[in-house]
Amino acid sequence: MMWFLAVVLGCVLSPVYCASTDIEWCYHQASCNDTLWHTIAPKYCNGSRQSPIDITSANAEANENLTAFTFYNYNSTTAFKSFSNTGNTVKVSFDSGVKVSGGDLSETYDSLQFHLHWGNGSSVPGSEHTVDGKQYPMELHIVNLKSSYNGNTTLGIADSEGLAALGFFIEVMDGNAMGSPASWKTLTSYLQNITNIGTSVNMAPGLTLDALLEGVDRTKYYRYLGSLTTPDCNEAVVWTVFKDSIKVSKDLIDLFSTSVYFKTRTNSELMTNIYRSVQGNELRVTTQATQTTEATSAGVSIPASFSLALTALSLVLLKF
Repeated sequence: MMWFLAVVLGCVLSPVYCASTDIEWCYHQASCNDTLWHTIAPKYCNGSRQSPIDITSANAEANENLTAFTFYNYNSTTAFKSFSNTGNTVKVSFDSGVKVSGGDLSETYDSLQFHLHWGNGSSVPGSEHTVDGKQYPMELHIVNLKSSYNGNTTLGIADSEGLAALGFFIEVMDGNAMGSPASWKTLTSYLQNITNIGTSVNMAPGLTLDALLEGVDRTKYYRYLGSLTTPDCNEAVVWTVFKDSIKVSKDLIDLFSTSVYFKTRTNSELMTNIYRSVQGNELRVTTQATQTTEATSAGVSIPASFSLALTALSLVLLKF
């Protein structure tokens, strides 16, 4: 059967991602999966800046404005309020005061929640974005709304840059470690309490966003203007996709596809393959400018390799 977006199932990505209350869509059934979203919600899902996309790293244009972000309260041990099963994903809601700015965003954005996309265990990938054709096991999205909208998501989805999404790839860490890192062991321990649709559990203090994102260089990323990845697919998102992946042990990644259900344990299958396929849009992607020069002379850039060669030559000449 097809499941309703709003009251029956709840919004997949919190009110931020709920532009409609009567659109029927799903991930797992041929009658309503993402191959039909362009007809189910044609206003945006059939648009020209749809997400996710395959990022071709060689084609990413240099943009010197893509500076470091400032993350507010990403180290807070009390930022996480609840963990819930929406019927299409699992979602962690934040307390107020979690924000992000910088990174060429037009203003400060309030961080509202994060949710995840996955395939079927660590061996069947399910990230939404891909890079050079590579799909990762999972992808984490932190959803942010312009602070000037004071929580009004209706205004956010009507603005071409009203939302900012931070995307992080998740892949299996090297070695045979289990239950690692500790932050992800804590997070996945809540899955047993949100097995069925509509269930939610309050989260105890202690876990932080910084801990979940440990090991990721948050100064290196790709940027493009895209859309929500669920209906209505509003084209209102400034996408940031980080180059470094979060490393999580295989056993913890596998828990997502073996613990929670689309509906309930007794009348639906396990929640697997919850991602939208990459879209065919040719969207402009930018990234940090690579350092190609190390010295200048009379306003003329000298390639770094040439500069090193000159330094080596000068050292040789000093010996004579």
